[in-house]
Amino acid sequence: MRQSEIMPMEMKVLMNHIYELQKGVRQMVLFTCPKQYEACATRRLCSQNMDFVLQPAGKNNLNFYIGRKECLNAIRLIVTRPLNELSPEEDFILGTMLGYDLCAQCERYCERKGRCANCQHAQ
Repeated sequence: MRQSEIMPMEMKVLMNHIYELQKGVRQMVLFTCPKQYEACATRRLCSQNMDFVLQPAGKNNLNFYIGRKECLNAIRLIVTRPLNELSPEEDFILGTMLGYDLCAQCERYCERKGRCANCQHAQ
């Protein structure tokens, strides 16, 4: 395939993630894509010597956690079920590890804890 040929948007996103990881901008990323891109994404990551953890994400998608081994070892312990089933604490840790805005993660955690307590706010 020539470089000028059309590349799916998902693969362009993956290439950008790889670039940021290699430059040290990020220590870990979460890349979600349709299952049809599994082989292509896996080949690209392996060719770039990138460590990753692959998990199903619903019926049609996959989650690739890509990054440093230390981060991926923690992911293997924390993300043991679908993301929507994570506890508020696990969700907070994951979001923080992925570099999401800390204040937004704190707000999300507090909201989720409120829902977990039958929508009653702390008194």
